[in-house]
Amino acid sequence: MSQQTPIRVLSVDDHPLVREAIRMIIELQPDMILVGAASNGTEGIRKFKELRPDVTLMDLRMPDLSGIEASIVILAETPAAKVIILTTFDDDVEAQRAYDAGACGYLLKSIPPKELADAIRQAYLGKRPDRIK
Repeated sequence: MSQQTPIRVLSVDDHPLVREAIRMIIELQPDMILVGAASNGTEGIRKFKELRPDVTLMDLRMPDLSGIEASIVILAETPAAKVIILTTFDDDVEAQRAYDAGACGYLLKSIPPKELADAIRQAYLGKRPDRIK
């Protein structure tokens, strides 16, 4: 992807290992930068407002607010925001709830790193990531 400024990514997940893995994947991409990370939905909303990322990777289930609840808040204030739900739950009902809330993708955490990076690029361009529920 040839562009002047990198795609700005925010990671929201309550598991430190997942946040670190996402950081490492993003750092390997020449066209992306991780602008921040949050450990829960409330912090994710605050960081989104502060950092204004191009794409937000949002965990589905977190202790305070679910990823869907946090996405609803973000998308109500910024309808053009691009939120990808990243989860371990292969669940059609949750996927539909995520899309109804305005998420542009619903990806499983078992996705290979290259496909995650490609999904971020697709979301950035306004497309639904290829590997969706």
